[in-house]
Amino acid sequence: MTVDSSAARKPRRSAAGKAGTTGGTTGATGTGRAARTTRSRKNTDPELVQLLTPEGKRVKNATYDSYVAGITPEDLRGLYRDMVLTRRFDAEATALQRQGELGLWASLLGQEAAQIGSGRALRDDDYVFPTYREHGVAWCRGVDPANLLGMFRGVNNGGWDPNGNNFHLYTIVIGSQTLHATGYAMGVAKDGADSAVIAYFGDGASSQGDVAESFTFAAVYNAPVVFFCQNNQWAISEPTEKQTRVPLYQRAQGYGFPGVRVDGNDVLACLAVTRWALERARNGEGPTLVEAFTYRMGAHTTSDDPSRYRGDEERLAWEAKDPMLRLRRHLEAANHADEGFFEELETESEALGRRVREAVRSMPDPDRFAIFENVYADGHSLVDEERAGFAAYQASFSDAEGV
Repeated sequence: MTVDSSAARKPRRSAAGKAGTTGGTTGATGTGRAARTTRSRKNTDPELVQLLTPEGKRVKNATYDSYVAGITPEDLRGLYRDMVLTRRFDAEATALQRQGELGLWASLLGQEAAQIGSGRALRDDDYVFPTYREHGVAWCRGVDPANLLGMFRGVNNGGWDPNGNNFHLYTIVIGSQTLHATGYAMGVAKDGADSAVIAYFGDGASSQGDVAESFTFAAVYNAPVVFFCQNNQWAISEPTEKQTRVPLYQRAQGYGFPGVRVDGNDVLACLAVTRWALERARNGEGPTLVEAFTYRMGAHTTSDDPSRYRGDEERLAWEAKDPMLRLRRHLEAANHADEGFFEELETESEALGRRVREAVRSMPDPDRFAIFENVYADGHSLVDEERAGFAAYQASFSDAEGV
């Protein structure tokens, strides 16, 4: 069945009025001012695909049940394990940044279901274009968590071969990866392959022109791409209702392809909806916009203070819909996992934390002169001059130490 989100039923108010409403302006009559037309439209709540309630109860959905019909208790335990280990790695990375080991970190806390569900829907030959927060998707693609941290420590520009896992390097420029994904998908279609492409971005990125352009190209060229928007309610300090007057998934209608809103804290629903969207892409039916309605429970990055722009009540309400707690309740109620499973997983997660911590602290400093390499294919006199100047600057420190 399709259910409504409590958050969608009770949107926050913005300076422009009640969020989620549409219509014209209200005019005065008999005042000498030009009369203005008043229009009203019934406000309907957006539909939300949900297969697991916050209490862990399985609900039916005629459209999407078939996409998870073959899921086994072992599969469910695997999804839970993915979320637990991803959250543990994320917590360790946050701690490492606080200890001065990383320059910055973008936490995924609260978004594990959206990332693990969509990540596990992918085939090996599908290609992923992430932002800088898709640590769970990276986990699903087999990227070593320690490799994700090299860029944030400043020792490399990425740390993994994108073609080794069909997982592109993290993209810091907001929204640009949607264009990269669309172009790549157009190439896939011209090659005659039946693989699909998925592009991840946030609600804030949906306001970027790059995203609008990628929607246009994907629609016109029927590109096999899934646009996966993780709507975590806040674009740093800007709430969603200050960016859009309609639910984000409905934007797809204006471009001529379907959009769907899924409960982003429901890993099973995210798995099913993404499988459906990827199947459409592989069958030549073109792009899809998936809006995973979730919540960023932590800060935007470790340089952010969310207490300055949102209240504890909102966070507590979303914590009650925690994606990991939801699946654990389901596993326990269905007798799919015992206490021994959870204890073993806790031990494994702590071991992962230690491994990542040790790996980061043992990362060698990068070659200081690597910045001058590969700027030009055949070299350049100006780069040579800059390299020599930098070398002299570095040597001056050695001279000072020798005095």
